[in-house]
Amino acid sequence: MKAKTVPARPAAGIPPALLPILCLIALWQAVSASGMLPGYMLPGPFRVLAALWKDKFLLASHLGRTLAEAAAGLGLAVAAAFILAVLMDINRRIRDALNPILLLTQTMPTVALAPLLILWMGYGSAPKIALVFLTCFFPLTLALLGAFSAADQDEIRLLKSMGAGPVQLYRYIKIPSSAAAFFPGLRVSASYSIIGAVISEWLGGDAGLGVYMIRVRKSYSFDKMFAAILVVTLLSLGLMKLVGLAEKAATPWRTQEFKTRPKEAA
Repeated sequence: MKAKTVPARPAAGIPPALLPILCLIALWQAVSASGMLPGYMLPGPFRVLAALWKDKFLLASHLGRTLAEAAAGLGLAVAAAFILAVLMDINRRIRDALNPILLLTQTMPTVALAPLLILWMGYGSAPKIALVFLTCFFPLTLALLGAFSAADQDEIRLLKSMGAGPVQLYRYIKIPSSAAAFFPGLRVSASYSIIGAVISEWLGGDAGLGVYMIRVRKSYSFDKMFAAILVVTLLSLGLMKLVGLAEKAATPWRTQEFKTRPKEAA
């Protein structure tokens, strides 16, 4: 009879996932307090939180612009990626013609296009939305196309034998089976959308977290710079959590399958 192993409990009720983060914050505070670097170059965590609280309303106004640009670009990217992936999956000629272009775009740093987009579209929200769109569109298209191609061919032949058309095939087989590849790609794209919007705001604009970061950097207010970085990080994590909740709502069968999966014997 095998002895049962008791899982290790986290110290003082702290979740194991938080331990590395707490250790990093403690190290950050120790280095900041030791004087190894000037205080204005490496402000401690408490100074960063104080700066965050002091500029909370200003940061909230800039955050609204960045979030709107990221959401618009990501939404357009999801819609365009789905349409193009379906067209490429249905028509082999379209797939053969566009697949090399899609692969080529993966080697192109989309951030390098930001100055050109600002030159062509001005300093408003349009170039930011366009950059977020380009950042998210191509990975999502490739993920969806690969998922559509990997759909179970036996199930497809079975539905075709029953007289199902293309709409039924996508509704009952290809779209549900693509969820396993689509939502992880969407989760990554959600975080990239925030980063893309902020980077495009660095190069020009009148509002947004990127504009805020440029202004505080010029005034050497690095505590406010770290506060803006913290806001960007939390915003990216929040969007990824929302995508996770959307995945559970859109694919209840996967959650149920995970819950009913038999546990391994101890």
